[in-house]
Amino acid sequence: MNWAEILSGAIVGLLIGLTGVGGGSLMTPVLVLLLGVQPLTAVGTDLWFAATTKIVASRIYHSHVLIDWPVVGRLWLGSLPAALLTLLWLSHQAKRPQVDPWVITAIALSVGLSALMMLMRRGWAAPSAGAPALASGVKGLQVTLTIIAGSLLGVLVTLTSVGAGAIGATMLSYLYPQRLSPQRLIATDIVHAVPLALFAGIGHLWIGDVNFALLGMLLMGSIPGVVIGSMLSTRLPATALRRMLAVILLLVSIKMLSAVMS
Repeated sequence: MNWAEILSGAIVGLLIGLTGVGGGSLMTPVLVLLLGVQPLTAVGTDLWFAATTKIVASRIYHSHVLIDWPVVGRLWLGSLPAALLTLLWLSHQAKRPQVDPWVITAIALSVGLSALMMLMRRGWAAPSAGAPALASGVKGLQVTLTIIAGSLLGVLVTLTSVGAGAIGATMLSYLYPQRLSPQRLIATDIVHAVPLALFAGIGHLWIGDVNFALLGMLLMGSIPGVVIGSMLSTRLPATALRRMLAVILLLVSIKMLSAVMS
């Protein structure tokens, strides 16, 4: 029974419940910086952590008919092949000593980008005035751009386990500002992430980058943490907490980058 791992899962779960922020941006830096987990093992384990939690959320969204399946399909056309290519690259790089700095740098940049998207969250929780104009200018390219967006997410999620939440939702908000309401946008983004995380997680398992004992400890803490956070979210200023968390993640991103460069 590793109480540090259980506590880490509980804190991340609590923050997810309070702010709605995806686990990848939170869990992967915790595993690398605080628990000393090897970067690729942290990514592989977190992918299974994310898939497990998002499967439950997806069933809820499906029951409320909030998922835009055509958009999900377009994202999968880009993300799943991109994930496969990234896994093939990782399988050849996994034993090389230079892979850890590459992965840590990618995680740091993805966490920083996710933090910026969180600070801009108003742009996808309620589409900004400029978003429809942007979408109308590229409406004829929506399918192609959605596949490209999926490809980018496939690479990011497979390499870092970060990106399927804030980054994916922000891209969708500008591609489909009128078609996707905030609820449908979140549901569509989460459902897209489930097979992607599972596919990438299976690939990392094949490479040998998943620690299921660690995963069990994290879930033991995160499940009650998510429940408690969700119950408290209506009583605490979620927007202020989200912004504070975004600032912390930016500092974490800088810390990870400085560690690689030092």
